[in-house]
Amino acid sequence: MPRWASFDCYGTLIDWNAGIRGELARVFGADEADAKLAQYHELEPELEHDGTLSYREVMTEGMRRLGAPENEAHGLADSLPTWQPFPEVRAGLEELRNRGWRLGILTNSDRDLIEASKRLLGVHFDETVVASEIGSYKPAHKHWREFADLACYDPARYVHVAQSHFHDIVPATELGIPNVWINRLGERREPAPTRELPDLTRLPDVLDELVPDA
Repeated sequence: MPRWASFDCYGTLIDWNAGIRGELARVFGADEADAKLAQYHELEPELEHDGTLSYREVMTEGMRRLGAPENEAHGLADSLPTWQPFPEVRAGLEELRNRGWRLGILTNSDRDLIEASKRLLGVHFDETVVASEIGSYKPAHKHWREFADLACYDPARYVHVAQSHFHDIVPATELGIPNVWINRLGERREPAPTRELPDLTRLPDVLDELVPDA
């Protein structure tokens, strides 16, 4: 059976804080951008809670609630396809593929948005589970159920990798899925992940340790 690694995209592979902050600075001014970013992080899970809104609608309503003029409310969603990968990500993902890992993405976004981001990443992903297509946002468990159906993986040969402790590490732990927390912000959270890294530089070696090649 192949080895599988699934990833959250935004915050893990794509620098979403920089992307969101850049748009907030454009709309509200640089002096307000950090405060608005903190408010947006609080708003987003509330807007995603029942799974009825597309991610584009989540971002647009989030901008409205932050006080954006109506003609700027769509700007955050429109900017997402330009958000850039973290510098070490492409090399790390390419190395995983070279070592025989199959890759998946479990994303709280829309199909057109994640496909644009995958083009920027420039690395093939074997499966992608998209929130707006399944009517559910992480930290709910449906992404992992859908991924299991798509990938038909051996649970002993699968690891989930993510930056968001709330959206990904907590539910993966609840499901008994080995996980690697890409703790880019130096946070302290419980429960503890299976492994913790500051970025993807050492990820291929860590995944090989967790699931040695048969």
